[in-house]
Amino acid sequence: MAQHCNKRKYNGVENEEILENIKRAKTDIAEDHGKCEKEDESNSVLCGFQICKVLRHSEREKSIYVHGQIKGQDALVILEKNPIQKNSVEELLSGSKVKLKMKNDIYSTYQLQAPPHLSDIKTTVMWPASKKNVNKFQHQDSFLVEETKEDYVNITLPYILKKRGSNVQWVYNILDKKAEVDRIIYEDPDPKLGFVLLPDMKWNQKNVDDLYLIAIVHQRNIKSLRDLTSAHIPLLMNIFRKGQEAILMRYNLPASKLRAFIHYQPSYYHLHVHFTKLDYDAPGCGVERAHLLANVIQNLCADPEYYKTWTMYFPLRKTDHLLNKFRAAGRLETPA
Repeated sequence: MAQHCNKRKYNGVENEEILENIKRAKTDIAEDHGKCEKEDESNSVLCGFQICKVLRHSEREKSIYVHGQIKGQDALVILEKNPIQKNSVEELLSGSKVKLKMKNDIYSTYQLQAPPHLSDIKTTVMWPASKKNVNKFQHQDSFLVEETKEDYVNITLPYILKKRGSNVQWVYNILDKKAEVDRIIYEDPDPKLGFVLLPDMKWNQKNVDDLYLIAIVHQRNIKSLRDLTSAHIPLLMNIFRKGQEAILMRYNLPASKLRAFIHYQPSYYHLHVHFTKLDYDAPGCGVERAHLLANVIQNLCADPEYYKTWTMYFPLRKTDHLLNKFRAAGRLETPA
């Protein structure tokens, strides 16, 4: 993949929702007038980044995903403009340079150059990045997959078991307090019912209107929704109740303003629950992938083996290896 890089060739792509998870390889980087400082590792990493290709960009999310190289290894850089904060509006209007672009009757348009501290760009770096990482952030067609209980046993489960180890090491780092300790906002340490609650990488933690938190369970043998039975209801209830309480205390958001859900297929195979503000149109909250936690609990109360036996539907992208396995098994007809 590295040999295809061309520093001066950029390929634009169509808009697409920002993908649900950026796999925890985050580095927040502050630009220092384009100068690299040797003592600042994050700055030196970006200064050495050579652009190969723009994978996709989103006007709606004000973000761009770029594939490149750092020291001869593939890398991904994700740039996202931070939302405007309510408490910065007065300074933004009074302390910025303004240039008139157009005026017509009561309407006028200006180009506003904000002070540096109000124009930060959140920057996420993945390095070294695998071919799979690069494909994940590239615009691709998606297909809706039907998965019976037999499909799960014969197709999906072998796929999960093969890829799970490297897929969740960053999760174990969090649970073992080897990484992101300062980002944990709540923890129940109970080995059976406990979890850690921390901000998702998609949230900049500055604007509660787009709140996005992840609850990661301490149990390490629950891969996904398919593993859940009625025996896990106490765990799910504990996450539901204590997660809501922690969010109320920390962010003053009541349960009636929250959305709690589980993805299937998840982006990594260790059970986790998403908490977002209800008004926030969060990436990945569509009905084809997100299952409300309250509904999950109710389904397991009605049928202890609900998720082991029920036929599930979910979207997969064109280059997803699991999609190829469904196609090879004759369970999906898609364009080659």
